[in-house]
Amino acid sequence: MVEALITDCNGIARGKWLPVQKLDSIEKQGLKLPKSALGLDVWGRDIPELAHSNGDIDGYCHLVEGSLRPLLTERGVDQAQVLLTMFDKDKSPYMGDPRQVLQALVNRFSEKSLRPCMAVELEFSLLPKPETNESIGSALKNQNTVGGNLYALSELDYHGPLLEALRQAFKTQDLPYEGIIKESAPSQFEINVAHSNDTMLLADQVIRMQRTIRSVAARHGFVASFMPKPIDDEAGNGLHVHCSLLEENGVNVFDNGGEEGSDLLGYAVAGCLELLPASMLLFAPSFNAYRRFQPGNHAPTESAWGYDNRTTAIRIPESPPSARRIEHRVAGADANPYLVLAAVLAGIWHGIEGKLTPPPAIEGNAWDQDIKATPLPTTMDQAIDAFDEAQTLSEYLTTEFKTLFLATKKQEWSEFARHVTEFELETYLRM
Repeated sequence: MVEALITDCNGIARGKWLPVQKLDSIEKQGLKLPKSALGLDVWGRDIPELAHSNGDIDGYCHLVEGSLRPLLTERGVDQAQVLLTMFDKDKSPYMGDPRQVLQALVNRFSEKSLRPCMAVELEFSLLPKPETNESIGSALKNQNTVGGNLYALSELDYHGPLLEALRQAFKTQDLPYEGIIKESAPSQFEINVAHSNDTMLLADQVIRMQRTIRSVAARHGFVASFMPKPIDDEAGNGLHVHCSLLEENGVNVFDNGGEEGSDLLGYAVAGCLELLPASMLLFAPSFNAYRRFQPGNHAPTESAWGYDNRTTAIRIPESPPSARRIEHRVAGADANPYLVLAAVLAGIWHGIEGKLTPPPAIEGNAWDQDIKATPLPTTMDQAIDAFDEAQTLSEYLTTEFKTLFLATKKQEWSEFARHVTEFELETYLRM
């Protein structure tokens, strides 16, 4: 059997299990799925205005070239996985597909003979699996949440069998594995996804890695979560993106031989900062994501940049000049990787095309400084409004995608807004 996989706006895997013999017909004719399948909310529910307005018409999913890989399951290698991307009936890209949105941004750079070179830092939490009839919240409260044991090898020893199974699964799928570290929050780990000048391949790899991490963790009695803020008062899970731009000869256009980087680097930084408020819904697409942005908890709270400064949204890491790059530190780990990379590239393109000038680089602790910048949305509803009103960002994402994504997020916000939390009950019933 083959797992045919496409991701919706939330980065959730959708698709079918198919006999391997069906792949030939899919390659020729496409696998039909409703277009609305890419605009489901986080609970997997239809968005009525999307599904019903056009009779819930089909899109045509075709195989991503070269994406067929074996899967290492608990039974061994007895299944495969292939990635899909959606087209319209006339074989033009369906621009509600997050993968097609990213491909369109990559194509812009290709037309200028530029190629993004990108890498990703992927954080996740290994949480206890609930007992029968136990909620995940109760299981989480029963574990030790005092101190994160940062960089501790003993934590890797404890999870040794799981991490070895993960390494083997990555090897089977030909996924890059540059090691793993224990991060700052309890139960938090980070995998670095190797830099690549094939942006589409990198995004595909992150999608596969997330699915593999969840699967391997479940087989070892853990819940692997990319939830941005699973534990109060602890650092949340991020998806940091590194990006440089290469000419056809491999020269990095952000490199001017010095530590400050080229004018193009400055333009790119300025563009990322300018589009950041409107892009927050792409970087932080969930209700929980906004709990991550707290001073001192390793997530940026201001639209600022700096050299080798981890308190800013955009960081220029210390590196040899030839590796001069942007580190975009805003996205939560639950964001769709295709959309995160697309939003970063949109900011870079916007800055370079407009030759925008960045504000002064921040020195010291950005959380303690009064930065004169457009405030970032701090709640999901604010981010929805900013995304809805954004004109410039829409030009990079297409109207079709904006309509689909916005309707999905509005339905999710409405659901969260009507629920009463346990914390509210504890506070106000006692009052």
